[in-house]
Amino acid sequence: MWLASEMAAFAHVCELKSFTAAARALGVPKVAVSRAIASLEKRLGTRLLTRTTRSVSLTPAGALLRPHCARLLAEVEAVRSRFASSSAGHQRLRVLTDPGYGRLLVTPLVPRFLENYHGLELSVAVADEPPANDEWDLMICRGNLGGAAEMVETPLGQPPIVLCAAPAYLSREGQPRTPADLTKHALLTVSTANATLRLRRGGVEHELRLRHALQAIDPALVHSSTAAGLGIGVLPEFLCRQGLAAGKLQRVLPDWSLVEGLDLIALSPAGRSGSAPIRQFLEFLLANMIPVLSSAAAS
Repeated sequence: MWLASEMAAFAHVCELKSFTAAARALGVPKVAVSRAIASLEKRLGTRLLTRTTRSVSLTPAGALLRPHCARLLAEVEAVRSRFASSSAGHQRLRVLTDPGYGRLLVTPLVPRFLENYHGLELSVAVADEPPANDEWDLMICRGNLGGAAEMVETPLGQPPIVLCAAPAYLSREGQPRTPADLTKHALLTVSTANATLRLRRGGVEHELRLRHALQAIDPALVHSSTAAGLGIGVLPEFLCRQGLAAGKLQRVLPDWSLVEGLDLIALSPAGRSGSAPIRQFLEFLLANMIPVLSSAAAS
């Protein structure tokens, strides 16, 4: 799915000769198009476009790829037109988000989605898990829900998780040097069934039981508590990015990574997963979450 989105972005840039115009046509930020092209070039191991302040031109490799992307885009538009013509009239989309990551990532995007898709009645509600009734179309949540039988699952991303703390906390309590040192500290985590933390460096793994100072279902609350110096936060990197850049947060054990990461998914009932409103909302989410979730995306 990522490759198809990147090829579609490339096709639009080729056709419109502009990253700005391509972003406008796709209904996404310009940076999302830039990152999609950079990711595609990284996948293929070659430069596809030569970009200056005034123009965009194809490299020889880009010229070879262009017809393939153009055919893909044509097929996508043909399918879209066919479904749009068969589902003309009033359309409704009922979206659920979990109280944590879904609300944090989805809610800010809703106004821009509605600006790009007129005539769609959108309702957004918060839920801990998919309800048993038939009164919803799509749920944005963590990928660890049980009881998701007869559901279509769409991966949305795997944001890296980091350990971080406020400089004042580390000055007061000391900087952990090894995973074992974490047992002496208060940890702030997004609510999870796991009572342990597994860290990896190279081929070495370390597992320890957590001593929680705070468990919350809202990542924003865990982040603000971490910034306030209440403990070491176990948080997605995208939430900490600004604080780390500004020096308001510091990485803890930066050479170690968490074994169990975070999977963000979209769930939809199998019988409705192919509907135009669901497809449009998922495409919009994927395009707009690329620059947010990936810490390694190219500028």
